[in-house]
Amino acid sequence: MATKKAVVVGINDYSPVGVGGPDLAGCVNDARDMANTLVICGFSPANIRILTNQNATKANILRYLKWLLVGCKAGDSLVFYYSGHGTQVANFGPELEIDGVDEAIVPHDYPAAGYLKDDDFKALFDEHIKPKVNLEVIFDCCHSGTGTRDFNAFVTEAETADLRVRMLPPSLEDEFYAVNRMLMDEPMAMRALVSVANTNHTLWAACKDAQLSYESNIGGLQRGHFTYCFCKVLRATSGIITRKKLDAQVKTALLNFGQNQTNQVESRPAEFSQNIFQ
Repeated sequence: MATKKAVVVGINDYSPVGVGGPDLAGCVNDARDMANTLVICGFSPANIRILTNQNATKANILRYLKWLLVGCKAGDSLVFYYSGHGTQVANFGPELEIDGVDEAIVPHDYPAAGYLKDDDFKALFDEHIKPKVNLEVIFDCCHSGTGTRDFNAFVTEAETADLRVRMLPPSLEDEFYAVNRMLMDEPMAMRALVSVANTNHTLWAACKDAQLSYESNIGGLQRGHFTYCFCKVLRATSGIITRKKLDAQVKTALLNFGQNQTNQVESRPAEFSQNIFQ
């Protein structure tokens, strides 16, 4: 019998615990909304695992991911959702030559444990995902190193306007390679639907590589713009919607916030015309 399982991660409080660190305000609200929305879409609460704040360490995220992936079988529908900071890390080859830039999510304990990079996820997915298993990976975070100079906005101008950027700034060397890669790959960055022939999952990114992901006060609660729009469309359709239509409706809703943020979807070409979670 097919199973629906999900891991939902939301991090407002980054190390150290409490005041201090590059804290956010809307990610736990996002995690709550995503978990409740998944129930509306047919996921049993017993099959949803949630990690927030200091519990969302790198080790715990990896442990929950293995719970999600190990033993999956054809027909299963799996979801990994993350709301928090994103960053980019230079990927060096064996001869210390730059091979590209890895996107990464930022666990609560990143100063000691480090990031979870796209290479880490690829290794896990390649090891455990079986044929005909549906995996939706949903990231509400920045995937760009170009906004490094906006880091102070977390606690100054952007905070006073309830608008915050979900990006942890990369190191100087990582920023250099990220910026120059985006200058070379600008035509690719303009796409919203990205076909990846041999992928074993669908990635829902809150923004393109060269953009930032935002949160602000919506109806009295701090919320991520992408997650708010994504969950709103899913609830309205009970999750019975093609990925292409979901992408288009979320994109239209994001425009209403007036920020330069466009969601991006990556998957096999055939997946765009199929319903999400199926």
